[in-house]
Amino acid sequence: MKDDRRSDRPDGGADRTADSRADRGTDREAGKRADARVDPRADYRRVADAVAEEIRAGLLRPGDRLPPQRAFARRHGIADSTATRVYRELARRGLTVGEVGRGTFVRAAAPATAPALTEPAAGRIDLELNYPEVPGQSALLAEGLGGLLRPDALGQALRPAATPGPPALRESAADLLARGGWRPDPARILFAGNGRQALFAAVTALVPAGGRLGVEELTYPVVKAVAARLGITLVPLAMDEAGLVPEAVADAHAAAPLHALYVQPRLHNPLSRTMPAHRVEQLAEVLGRLGVPAIEDAVWAFLRDDLPPLAAYAPERTVLIDSLSKRVAPGLTLGYAVAPEDLAAGIATALRSGGWAPMRFALEAADRWQRAGTVRALVAAKQREAAVRQELAARHLAGFAVRGEPYSYHCWWRLPRPWRADTFVAAAARHGIGVVPATAFTVGPQAPPAVRLALASPPPEALTQALTTLATLARSTPEDQIES
Repeated sequence: MKDDRRSDRPDGGADRTADSRADRGTDREAGKRADARVDPRADYRRVADAVAEEIRAGLLRPGDRLPPQRAFARRHGIADSTATRVYRELARRGLTVGEVGRGTFVRAAAPATAPALTEPAAGRIDLELNYPEVPGQSALLAEGLGGLLRPDALGQALRPAATPGPPALRESAADLLARGGWRPDPARILFAGNGRQALFAAVTALVPAGGRLGVEELTYPVVKAVAARLGITLVPLAMDEAGLVPEAVADAHAAAPLHALYVQPRLHNPLSRTMPAHRVEQLAEVLGRLGVPAIEDAVWAFLRDDLPPLAAYAPERTVLIDSLSKRVAPGLTLGYAVAPEDLAAGIATALRSGGWAPMRFALEAADRWQRAGTVRALVAAKQREAAVRQELAARHLAGFAVRGEPYSYHCWWRLPRPWRADTFVAAAARHGIGVVPATAFTVGPQAPPAVRLALASPPPEALTQALTTLATLARSTPEDQIES
């Protein structure tokens, strides 16, 4: 008879509990492995040490369930109370986790501690790449995946997927991408393995080899790499405090036709700027007048879900690119391309020819997380966390020319004289901190003396320490650092 209390493993671990007999079989196997090294007369710490050794050796793996405490006590010839102390000791060491009604499981390895800011540094604090996570994220995601790990559902999720995806999953994706009163037409959604693949496919479909792609004068570095790979000329376009200047698009197109425009209207990377509504409307009008299609990068726009995208203003001209990794979790990727009808076929062909079809597992997971409200909860939590980290940056870099919107996970720092970006990056690296120079984002020969700080990845304590160190560094001079 099946055990109604069981549920499927939410964390990807090996829950081999199809029924109560399988439960007991798993318990017996785990008990036998632990038995091999345990002295029945040992005190609870020595028993815990033996189980810990099995975990370190990989004989007990993350997700494996330990026997019930009474069974554990019988197998080791110890009292039930001693078994209870063993399980408490394992939990105290961070080796196991208990789940009410389900048992005690070996937990995944704890994250590494933050590197110390010493010179020379044995580790680094990463302010180069942004991987936003929030407390409780794994638990939320695990809960939403429970049903997907049933054998029948998992079998479906591990089948191949096509770029259009099933209609039901497109409907769910439309809900996930909706913001600011805009919801994409589900029929216009294409899926890719990740956001970069969706971007690559859009550029491939819209800009021929040797063609011209307009970009903001500071742009996403991957676009520079894509253009170099495809033999495309990037045309830098002027920006002001409101973002891309629409007249700059018209002027560049008049000089030599642009095949497309790549733009980040919301939470621009690296400048952390968001176009006001009137500027987005102006840009949409220019694109329509010129007949130029736009590729809108909306990967970070979920942090401003109150604002509609450029695609809402120019739906017949805009290919919107988005992804799952920043919004949900970096390790499970899924890319989206919302394409006008006359452009969708070319993008779908590029996705297929590039081998960039999505993982069906990611499609199914995203659908379940969206329907369960998990995505909405994570977005709200990440919006709050971004504001906290921006406040830390504002406090510790006060007095410097630093720009960052409250909803953004990165900020742009125009360095004080006499610092140049390259010398500052090198000096920061000697203190164990990685930052990105303006040259990585610059299209054209002249890069400003600035760096981008990615605030998402380090724990708050490490971020605070890094910002404090960078502020001290900026108040010195390159010569001071050489002398020290």
